[in-house]
Amino acid sequence: MKLGFVSAILPDLLLDALLAFAKTEGFACVEAMCWPQGKAERKFAGVTHIDVEGLTQAGADDINAVCQKHGVVLSGLGYYPNPLDPDAETSERAVVHLRKVIAAAQKLGLENVNTFVGRDWSKSVDDNWPRFLRTWQPLIAYAADHGIKIGIENCPMFFTGDEWPGGKNLATSPAIWRRMFSDIPSDNFGLNFDPSHFALQFIDPASALREFRAKLFHLHAKDVKIHHDRLNEVGIFAPPLQWHQPRIPGYGEIDWRRFIASLMEIGYDGPVCIEVEDDTFGRTLAGRQSALRVARNILHPYFS
Repeated sequence: MKLGFVSAILPDLLLDALLAFAKTEGFACVEAMCWPQGKAERKFAGVTHIDVEGLTQAGADDINAVCQKHGVVLSGLGYYPNPLDPDAETSERAVVHLRKVIAAAQKLGLENVNTFVGRDWSKSVDDNWPRFLRTWQPLIAYAADHGIKIGIENCPMFFTGDEWPGGKNLATSPAIWRRMFSDIPSDNFGLNFDPSHFALQFIDPASALREFRAKLFHLHAKDVKIHHDRLNEVGIFAPPLQWHQPRIPGYGEIDWRRFIASLMEIGYDGPVCIEVEDDTFGRTLAGRQSALRVARNILHPYFS
């Protein structure tokens, strides 16, 4: 396994400086964010460390040269919109840009693009399903044609009232994964698994690893703190930001020794990228870099 981090936490740094930081701090890889240039849709979105718009092969070669200079590889490209947004224009923009990210990954010689399935949060899973198939069957075929694996993150995207009641991402549980992979049976369709999103749902983070081991293309390392005193006040049906807090690995509910041991038992040898959404270290560049260092120190003993 390779230990890295998600570049979204360091929007202040251009790619060269970001890779230099990764090298200095002993990270082997980075998942590079590829949002369209412009205003962020939400917190931790809108970061562009690789601009895929019009990326040429020469431009991709230049990026790979920078990676080689620092001895840090790209674990994949990341772009996390809502391709099933009920607003047709928003949905179409997401799909069009996702295709550009896939094409850029091929030029860079990468295997992984990580994203969300998306969801119309006002509708049930069943009511979302026909549109999911219409949108994602051609997207997965396009990825396969380009030799790219699509890793779907399992984040519910339900944190605040505007995402009530269903959240903005379908792929949240093993039951939905089975249906998803059955209806789109492709070796290029899999998971970018984040155990914190299982902990948020009170699912054992290691429970599905063995069944879905062939679908584990990429992993995020993030933790979550459940505030039981707040749960006692608002209940589990309140928006989750009222009773949980994203934390770095080791500062929340997950038993990382057990989780990493389970990964090793199933033979996972891919990227594990620390994702920082933990404001307790501060919102300055120095604070966010410190969060990455602390998370690295916690996880590093599990990596050779």
